[in-house]
Amino acid sequence: MQPIQFAGITVGGGGSALLLIAGPCVIESESHAIDTAMAVRDIARRAGAQYVFKASYDKANRTSGRSFRGPGLKEGLRVLARVRHDVGVPILTDIHEPAHAAAAAEVADILQIPAFLSRQTDLIVAAARTGRVVNIKKGQFLAPADMRHAIAKVTDTGNPKVIVTERGFTFGYNNLVVDMRAFPLLRALGYPVIYDVTHSLQLPGAGDGVTAGQAEFIEPMASAGVAAGIDGIFLEVHERPEQAKSDAQNALRLDKLEPLLRRLVRLHAIASEAV
Repeated sequence: MQPIQFAGITVGGGGSALLLIAGPCVIESESHAIDTAMAVRDIARRAGAQYVFKASYDKANRTSGRSFRGPGLKEGLRVLARVRHDVGVPILTDIHEPAHAAAAAEVADILQIPAFLSRQTDLIVAAARTGRVVNIKKGQFLAPADMRHAIAKVTDTGNPKVIVTERGFTFGYNNLVVDMRAFPLLRALGYPVIYDVTHSLQLPGAGDGVTAGQAEFIEPMASAGVAAGIDGIFLEVHERPEQAKSDAQNALRLDKLEPLLRRLVRLHAIASEAV
């Protein structure tokens, strides 16, 4: 596997520190984004992990049209730029429209393709043409091997910087399941693999107009994924998940992050030796 390098971070290829992608699901306010980024940055440094801050400027796929979507493109990117400058961390944000790719790329180091949009060719190509790292979340309806086609949509533009993220497969109504075989299958495609733990614990649409979740399983699922040999972990974190404006039921409470991350870093070191 060829490692991907950006903003002082190396992911994939073996020997690199575990990558943590973490932050609130959606930008709730400028101060909240900055405070969360600073707190997680310091935790990651103490634990020995690499860190990328993530948050959405617009959650265009909320269950209900009445749900909070975020500050929008212009204000959201302003906040993310402030986080990048003041906190000194790389940025990941998701895009839902091809027209947003260029603007988001001026701020974000990684452009993320949401799982529901992982087959949207125009969106993927627009992200790839910015030259930024493209993180494609595997759709809940796709087998691991199907991701080779999404990857090719990026690399065919001449951009080799692709990351693939597993976030579970639809399992009946309102449920997702993560097949641990998916991690070696995805890594066999030749690109770094991230495990989106908190989204994989969603119960899509199971709430009253919102997505429910099972945050109590974050620790065992994260541990299993890292032990399976992934390159990074994706977590939505919040100091008071019950008050989060999106994904409240499957976010990790901020004060639980450090002990978990320390455990994951140790597991990553063991798994890396075994590969």
